[in-house]
Amino acid sequence: MNCRLILPLIFGLFLIPVTAAPVAMAQEKGSLDPKPLPPLANPGDPNIAAKELFGRKLLPAAMPTRVVGFYAKGCIAGAEALPINGDTWQVMRLSRNRYWAHPDMVALLQRLSARARKDAGWPGLLIGDMSQPRGGPMITGHASHQVGLDADIWLTPMPKRRLSREEREEMSAVMTVRADRLDIDPKVWTPTHLPVIRAAAQEPSVERIFVNAAIKKALCREAGGDRGWLSKVRPMYGHDYHFHVRIKCPPGGGECESQPAPSDSDGCSAGDLAYWFKDSVLHPKPPKIPPKPTPPMTLAQLPAACKQVLTAPDAKQ
Repeated sequence: MNCRLILPLIFGLFLIPVTAAPVAMAQEKGSLDPKPLPPLANPGDPNIAAKELFGRKLLPAAMPTRVVGFYAKGCIAGAEALPINGDTWQVMRLSRNRYWAHPDMVALLQRLSARARKDAGWPGLLIGDMSQPRGGPMITGHASHQVGLDADIWLTPMPKRRLSREEREEMSAVMTVRADRLDIDPKVWTPTHLPVIRAAAQEPSVERIFVNAAIKKALCREAGGDRGWLSKVRPMYGHDYHFHVRIKCPPGGGECESQPAPSDSDGCSAGDLAYWFKDSVLHPKPPKIPPKPTPPMTLAQLPAACKQVLTAPDAKQ
């Protein structure tokens, strides 16, 4: 067995506790003592949440690589693990077991980490959540990241040393947005952040990059004359400790559902950004009548092929 995978397989026997915060972001701690999720009393119940089924799968399906469905409604067979340590990357929050993806994403992260060292002078990248071993909905956290084509990259450079298990679970990424949410924090944001994000956006396979609107504003201001890549960088709620990379459906992946390509505009006009800096968006008031919780997605609501992916034997590691 590849020794680089022994550690993640040990930690992969567990999942983040179900009492964790509902959104698993880069600043939220993992678990040093993760507990196995209890067996389901009736896993065949059609009303059971799909996240409970996919969250209990510790290894990929023993099937050829296959992306099924949409980023927020699908699954992946034949996923590949990003080794937890590389010369220019380290994987964080191992207890979540979310360092799996399509092989194209694994190769992209390795490539981008080398670019971060070359172009930005960072020792490397810290990699956050990718997907579960078989994708699908997650018990905590993201709505997307379901088909192995999404990955979070911390906006904190990798240290020049190997992080311990404790650091990987408890170390926080650094907030890069100012307290008033109107711009980046100049004490944290540096000129090296732009080439890291730009390198990702310039990759032909990358479809979108999600960042906080204040980060988009800073990139627009600092980009200079080369601005074509900015069209892929989209403002999104959160994303102030990390940026989210999404790649296109792989060639020949007929079961993979893509999204429309972004417009050619750099998205930097005052009108493009105005919505994100409205007071009602920055400081939303709670609704007078709390909305009813959305029922969790069931297996029947996912593409039909995801049942085959879910029930397939474990891939050998």
